[in-house]
Order: sequence, then C-alpha cells, then structure tokens
Amino acid sequence: MRGAFDESAAEDAVARGQRMDQWIPLLDSPASRLGAEIATAIGFVWGALWSTGQIRRIDGLWVFAGMPSWTFPRGGVCVGSCYLTADNTAARVLRHERVHVRQWRRYGLLLPILNVMAGRDARRNRFEIEAGLEDGGYLPRTGGISTR
Repeated sequence: MRGAFDESAAEDAVARGQRMDQWIPLLDSPASRLGAEIATAIGFVWGALWSTGQIRRIDGLWVFAGMPSWTFPRGGVCVGSCYLTADNTAARVLRHERVHVRQWRRYGLLLPILNVMAGRDARRNRFEIEAGLEDGGYLPRTGGISTR
C-alpha cells in the first residue's frame, strides 16, 4: 500500500458505508445469521481440507493455521467464524478477525459483495477500518491513532 494513511478518508469510508447500510434490508437478522453460518461451514471445510497446523477455537473464532498461501488472500481471511492463515495468529490479529466475525453475522452472505465494493485498499475499506487497521497489520502499531 502506497502513501501515508489519511485518517479523514478512512472516516469518510466508514460514514459512507454506514449511510449505505440504511438501505440494506435484513441486517442483523435471522437471514444474515444464516448466511454467516453457511459461510462458516464453507470456511470450516476449506480449512479442514488444507490446514497442516493446529486447528483451535478461540473466543468463538475457528483458527486454521498452516494453510498454504494460495488458499487465502493477504495474511489470512475470515470466512464466517473461521480464520484461515499460514501463521498470522497474534492476539491483536485474532481481535481484528473477531470483528470480521461480527460483520459476517450482521451482513451474512452480502459481506463478500460489500467488501469487494469497499475496495482492496484496507486503509479505505470500511470493514478493515472498523476491524482495526493496526490490529490487522495494515498500519504500524503506534498506540496513537485509533482506527476503530
């Protein structure tokens, strides 16, 4: 990712997303929770197939370590309540991923579509910003700027 972090642009991205949410039906509904459960089943099967490391459940998050790098993007990916990664399992990263679990419950199977619409630049992607850019490893840990 190039350039300096623009906190104002990040705040705008989150505000834009929150305005868009008011037009999306069935957020935080049985339908969205069903979508999150379907995603969890998919993530669990994918993780069980490819994980060569320890599989653990930590605070409601299934962590599949030892995944080959081609089985997930970036440092890891949250699919429903499953976190798929090679070895990116620091406590701060798991805290970031648990926010994504809550996002899956809120948006259900719309989350992947909304995430693509939010863009690949994590510093402008409302879902990554809401999960915490520092915890997710997208910004250096400074202890100063709050990204949540």
